[in-house]
Amino acid sequence: MRPAAPLSLRADTLSGVKLSILMPVYNEEARVADAVKQALGVDYPCEIELVVVDDGSRDGTAEILGRVDDPRVHVIIHPRNRGKGAAVRTAVEGASGEYMVILDADLEYDPEDIPRLLEPVLDGRANVVYGNRSFGSHSSFSFWYVMGNKAVTTVANVLFNCYLGDLETCFKLMPVSLFRSLDVRSAGFGMEAEVTGKLLRRRVRPYEVPISYRARTREEGKKITWKDGVEALWILTRERMRRPR
Repeated sequence: MRPAAPLSLRADTLSGVKLSILMPVYNEEARVADAVKQALGVDYPCEIELVVVDDGSRDGTAEILGRVDDPRVHVIIHPRNRGKGAAVRTAVEGASGEYMVILDADLEYDPEDIPRLLEPVLDGRANVVYGNRSFGSHSSFSFWYVMGNKAVTTVANVLFNCYLGDLETCFKLMPVSLFRSLDVRSAGFGMEAEVTGKLLRRRVRPYEVPISYRARTREEGKKITWKDGVEALWILTRERMRRPR
């Protein structure tokens, strides 16, 4: 069993730390090559690896990933689609870094923002950092998508007496060992609410950093629906009722 990484790291040692960027992918043949290129093209303040999990894609995604030739990239294939949460779990299992951040392959998030997520860790302000879209500098395909996100986040704030701005953000940076200890079981998009609910139940308050965001449309492949919002509310309520571990 791999020894657990420390849950806090001194800023002056971060240069010797590896960041695992976890990229779950499903049917993204039109974007995955650019997503990988963008992720690798950022000037990070530490060593990085990119762990890509092809979650049973049925288009040309696997073939495109098979042509990636970079020692920093590790590709894992799911024979069948199991959902974003399952893909992230597989990526975490294969991660060799001390810290991790999730980066979807849909080009909605800009990997250039990742070094900004690392800044609070560098100066010792935080150990868990969320990228807050805030929907101030963004494009969004739907009024109801934004309102749904705000509603789920508000429910979390009420249940756990905290003040988060963006629970559903993809950009969640934390120690790999901490994520593993959460034992996240949600297979789909519910993993976002489960991760946050379990952190808040432990009284871990994520530090938020503003990020940019460009939402795509249904026609472009947007996958999350109102049903995922309902599931998120159920998961948050369930986690609030559980005793802290």
